[in-house]
Amino acid sequence: MAAVAKVIMPVNRQHNLSNAKHDSKVVLIGGSSHVGKSTVSESLAAELGWTHLSTDSLARHPGRPWAPAHQKVKDNVADHYLNLSVDKLVEDVLRHYRVNVWPEVEAIVASRLNNPSTAGIVVEGSALWPEFATSLDFNKVSAIWLTASEVVFRQRIYTESMYSSKSSRERMMIDKFLERTLAYNKRMVDAVNRLGFTLVDVRHSNVTELTERCLSILRIDKL
Repeated sequence: MAAVAKVIMPVNRQHNLSNAKHDSKVVLIGGSSHVGKSTVSESLAAELGWTHLSTDSLARHPGRPWAPAHQKVKDNVADHYLNLSVDKLVEDVLRHYRVNVWPEVEAIVASRLNNPSTAGIVVEGSALWPEFATSLDFNKVSAIWLTASEVVFRQRIYTESMYSSKSSRERMMIDKFLERTLAYNKRMVDAVNRLGFTLVDVRHSNVTELTERCLSILRIDKL
């Protein structure tokens, strides 16, 4: 039987999301690329009868540096990963999230909270950076950040990108993307712990277990 997800609970009572009210209409699921945000969020939304939104749909940014078989990675995407350091890649994506995505997230959250007749929403994405979220009212909004081990990230990224079939240049880009993912995850975990938010480790857990664990943490009743 798979192990239950490891949970690091908040230490800052101001942001203690385990005490979230049952009438919360907005749930945020943050985390680095390939941690499983979309899968967990879609499952959670289905259980609650809510809508689901990925922040990836709100604004464009150089995406993953691999393409389907017989297709070429766009030049601007290749240049992005080959020419920037890992630290610069993290800073660049955080700037993009702060300037182009987070204001949209705030507007979506406000719209849901100001219209009690609308269904709840589960918003997920790497753009849900912990420090941005401190502007929200956690009496009305709930949030969880997902994390995983380096082994999990590497396996998922290499599998999806079909790493073994790529050229040496393409592998360089994928490896840089992996390094950025790991660096982002480390900084995110540090921020979550410092701010007293809730962190769930997805290792050794399937989507059903993670969904149930998230519902338990959020204290929101299923349909």
